[in-house]
Amino acid sequence: MSDFVLRNGIIVSGAKKPHKSSLGVQGGYIAGSGATPVDLKGASCVYPGLINTHDHLQGNYRPAVGPKPGQFYLTWLPWDNDLKASDTFKERSQLTRDDLYALSGYKCLFAGVTTVNDHFPQKFNSEILPTLPIRAILEYGLAHEASSYDLKWGDGLKIEHERAKKNKWPFITHLAEGFDEEAMNGVDYLESLNILDRHCLLIHCIALSDNDIKKIAAAGASVSWCGFSNMFMFNVTCKVRKLMEAGVNMTIGTDSSATGTANLLAEIKYDRELYRSLYGEDLPAKAIFNMITDNAAKAFWMDQKTGTLEEGKLADILVVRQKNDDPYENLVNAAMEDIELLVLEGTPIYGELRFLDVCGGELPADYTQITVGNRPMFVKGDPAGLYRECRKKIGFRKELDYLPFEPGE
Repeated sequence: MSDFVLRNGIIVSGAKKPHKSSLGVQGGYIAGSGATPVDLKGASCVYPGLINTHDHLQGNYRPAVGPKPGQFYLTWLPWDNDLKASDTFKERSQLTRDDLYALSGYKCLFAGVTTVNDHFPQKFNSEILPTLPIRAILEYGLAHEASSYDLKWGDGLKIEHERAKKNKWPFITHLAEGFDEEAMNGVDYLESLNILDRHCLLIHCIALSDNDIKKIAAAGASVSWCGFSNMFMFNVTCKVRKLMEAGVNMTIGTDSSATGTANLLAEIKYDRELYRSLYGEDLPAKAIFNMITDNAAKAFWMDQKTGTLEEGKLADILVVRQKNDDPYENLVNAAMEDIELLVLEGTPIYGELRFLDVCGGELPADYTQITVGNRPMFVKGDPAGLYRECRKKIGFRKELDYLPFEPGE
């Protein structure tokens, strides 16, 4: 891949005011210049690649599985039992782990996501994550949940947290995901182990008390808000406004598609409407932008590498056609069909054919071409072939809403 410069784009990054400028890429990093010029003609917004702070990549299959109509879960465990007894699970089981992870990689890519966490232990995913077209982080400490009945992932909360602290990684765990006594005492449990601190990325947090929120804020921990999954399973979500008012570093995760939205673009739209319905006021698009870029990078302890378009950081770049004068509204309201280019560490992994000059003028050998929104697009790997193979294994024309194309015969 060549070095390049995106000219005449609306640059949207961090605390800086969006402005029309150029963005250079050299050697995989944001730079002051680049060799191959690409003129965006003032018609595109240039964002950092998006960051999804919570997913389970083996679980991204549809349709979602939830409680019976009119009912909701008390904890995650009844859902897990329902999932394993569902037609969705039986159908999903016809696919391999490689299939499911590959589908999840494209779930991320087609939503403009360059970085994601797969909430499983590294011994489960360390070999498969590097094969994906996007970045799935491997540097984290992990627990399934802070309770006695969690799935015992990793080497135990204290050991996993100490490893994260030593290596300057995040320590990631589900917390307060339910309303039994243990779930509601999750913050106290972390405190009792002396591991509630700024390394913690706490997922869901639907049962937090006001005092819990104060403790999380004082500790400098981050929270991943998964609004759709929370409402689908429990009919309640975390106290988003109180968390934000307390100064907690808020991020957004999709959870898996087995309970969540199709992808991160769908999640941010849903979460904004949920906020409006809960509080009778708007959640500013700028706040959502922060949650899926620099806030998320901070939660992953990657803010020196990604999350903004600052010179010297990794060139993780999302280019979206401009349909709204406000660049933040433009992102929050974007559809998969509005993505024009996605770049990971300086390498275009998805984009309109007009960006092929950045790839040396022709389609690389390990890329293919698909049609999205009536536009021919290049993409790393072969998602159409994957889609066809999955349909063949399942035995019918399965539609997955996070894949925005038809694969053909």
